[in-house]
Amino acid sequence: MSDWLLNLPVLWMAVVVFAATYLLTAVVYWVVTRLAVDDRARAFKAVSPGMLPPLGILFALLIGFIAVEVWNNYDKAKAAVATEASALRAVVVLAGTFPEEQKARIYALINRHIEAAVNEGWPAMAQHRLTLSTLPTALIEELHDTLTLKPADDSQKIAQSEMLRALEKALDARRQRIVVSESTVGRVKWAGILLMGLCTLVAIAMVHSDNRFSCAIAMTLFATGMALSLLLIAAYSRPFTGEISVRPDLLKQVITSGRPSSNP
Repeated sequence: MSDWLLNLPVLWMAVVVFAATYLLTAVVYWVVTRLAVDDRARAFKAVSPGMLPPLGILFALLIGFIAVEVWNNYDKAKAAVATEASALRAVVVLAGTFPEEQKARIYALINRHIEAAVNEGWPAMAQHRLTLSTLPTALIEELHDTLTLKPADDSQKIAQSEMLRALEKALDARRQRIVVSESTVGRVKWAGILLMGLCTLVAIAMVHSDNRFSCAIAMTLFATGMALSLLLIAAYSRPFTGEISVRPDLLKQVITSGRPSSNP
């Protein structure tokens, strides 16, 4: 599926998908009805209507398997962002046990990491350009600083240990969202859906070729369901691309609450 289509607003994506599906349906209807004359008409009518349920079931199964994969990836992306934001928020809260200078540096590094993720990471993930080789320098710097902290009392010692766990959790969640951002519905899967849909449309047209009105109704109903299925898969096929995508809003909330001037 082309990037320009996946980046369209859902309304315009729906217009394109439905228009293309109805156009394909009209072409199939026109070709089959034009061919349905004389011997070919008898041959078309000889096609058993019993073929339609198996074709419909195969199409539904194909759509179902791909849709489950797409929505699972979308849920994983949401969970990764939520986990990263929660872990960073925990670091911000735990930083309150340290002196003002150390606390301010922790806030600054967390803010820098989130700002880089929002301004650079999200556009790169949307275009499949962000990889695990790109290191989160601010978060790694914060991890090193936390390791070198010298706790003054037991509370700071416990806070240091919890901060290390939270930072490791945030790094792992970042890795997860990058991995999920590379997921997409491949060309072979799209080709499989379209070919299965085309076969079903042709079968419907052949079975109803002797009654053009009923043929048009049956094909339009199937084409509508097919277009809706394609739209849903396309809209969610890339978790960080398009209008329906995972946003960095939770991370932004950590930036707001993590400023030195606010109460952590």
